Amino acid sequence: MDLILTGGSVFRGLAGGMAEAVAVSGGKVAAVGTNAEIEALAGADTKRVALDGRLAIPAFNEAHMHLLPFGLGLSMVNLRAEEVRTLDEVRTRLRAAADKTPKGEWVLGRGYDHAALDINRHPTVAELDAAVPDHPVFITRTCGHMGVANTAALRAAGINHNTHDPEGGVIERRDGALTGLIQERALSLIKAAVPSPDTGRMVDAIEASGRHLAAMGFASATDMNVGMTANLAEVAAFARAVEEGRCLQRMWQVLAGNPEGIADDAWEAGMRPWKPGDDPDAMLRWGAVKVFADGSAGGLTAAFFDPYLIGNTTGVFTFPTETIHALLAKYHQQGWQLDIHAIGDAAIEQVLVGMEQAGATPDRRHRIEHCGFLTRDQRRRMLASGILPVPQPIFLYEFGDLYLRNLGLPRTAGAYPMKTWLSEGHHPSASSDAPVSTPDPFLNLLTMVTRQTNQGTVFGPEERLSIQEALHCYTWCGAYSTFAENQRGTLEVGMDADIAVMSRDLTQIAPEEYPDVQAHLTLRGGVPIFDRNGELG
Repeated sequence: MDLILTGGSVFRGLAGGMAEAVAVSGGKVAAVGTNAEIEALAGADTKRVALDGRLAIPAFNEAHMHLLPFGLGLSMVNLRAEEVRTLDEVRTRLRAAADKTPKGEWVLGRGYDHAALDINRHPTVAELDAAVPDHPVFITRTCGHMGVANTAALRAAGINHNTHDPEGGVIERRDGALTGLIQERALSLIKAAVPSPDTGRMVDAIEASGRHLAAMGFASATDMNVGMTANLAEVAAFARAVEEGRCLQRMWQVLAGNPEGIADDAWEAGMRPWKPGDDPDAMLRWGAVKVFADGSAGGLTAAFFDPYLIGNTTGVFTFPTETIHALLAKYHQQGWQLDIHAIGDAAIEQVLVGMEQAGATPDRRHRIEHCGFLTRDQRRRMLASGILPVPQPIFLYEFGDLYLRNLGLPRTAGAYPMKTWLSEGHHPSASSDAPVSTPDPFLNLLTMVTRQTNQGTVFGPEERLSIQEALHCYTWCGAYSTFAENQRGTLEVGMDADIAVMSRDLTQIAPEEYPDVQAHLTLRGGVPIFDRNGELG
């Protein structure tokens, strides 16, 4: 044996239950059992990890995040609500960044939540101008679907009073004047003006994201919407990161498929979708295409049948139905898994009909990303066609109280129905959508088990999961959504030795203690990609 982990709890998976110890050989799980059984397999050269009552689990699988943007965002101005609650603090942080930036270069901020600011609204172009007049400034809301530009940024993007709203996008005006708020597909105007990062910086960002994830117990991840930062150059950056050993997670890669994306260019360049039977050990598996159907429930742009309680709106459809259905049919025919963003029930219906018409079947495992507010009939039809929900329970923790304000109690209580999905057989894969929300898995586990927001409100307690069910959603379900359930997601004999060791046994502590838990050790194929305490040298 190469390695044994003994003296604690081992979560084999929801079906396999618990064990005391696990053995690793050749990058695979070689045995799982009692301490005595595993100790008997050790040889003179076997490395050992004494769990000392800690919990070992199949390493977490981050089923929906933006890995490259997350890494790039680590160098942006942090405006997340955990630290920034006032307009003054937004401006102070932007001003400090501008002081370190050559005049005329962009200052970018990430993660503000207008509902968490003291002004209870988005900042305005004038307020950003007052803080930073000599640099183009753009700050992105936490959802990633909108943001605010100052005058210099609007000018650089070619946006003025005569600029028309693009299809599926909004350039907000109030009393005929630009407010600086740019929403949905109109963001492409800002993107085109911001200089793209070079390959070296992107590889650095991939590695930085990977180290951040590994330190939380992740050995697999999905990068959604590849190509929206630097077009096809992102594909080359990931290839270089793998070649240099700087891509730490096993990646399921999802190409941006909107007209602004790179899926068509990638196809013309010869890229073809990974399919079952291809190399299961490939670090990069380019398997899916993403299309946006709507926006954000917190930002009032997710598309609903019934209107929001404020704003006199039912949200924004990113594309007319005929257009998005044509996109879905094209990518389905090409063989891609469809990973389609839809949050509101009206957008989910638009996407679901398009997938059904395209010929969705369980073997294709098409996915509706987020899938936050859906009907019973939509759940039934998704199950019949094998269409998977890929939710972010953490949204309820971070934004649940805002959902209540925007949508009311019934819709909020029924949002992200993890228990219902699991009991009906949908295989919901928990994820974070980072950098939209924190990738911290312990807060996500807390949300799944308690249904409690960061303000202490509980929504839909009937949708609570057990900790074992929550771990299942964060491990096996993520593997299933990427056709990898026969390689990883459980700690059974023959599976990849992708293992995370927690600082405490999550199955034996109260949920309110989850946020204090850390990952002590993360293995990918039996090799440490993170070792907090130097247990394996």
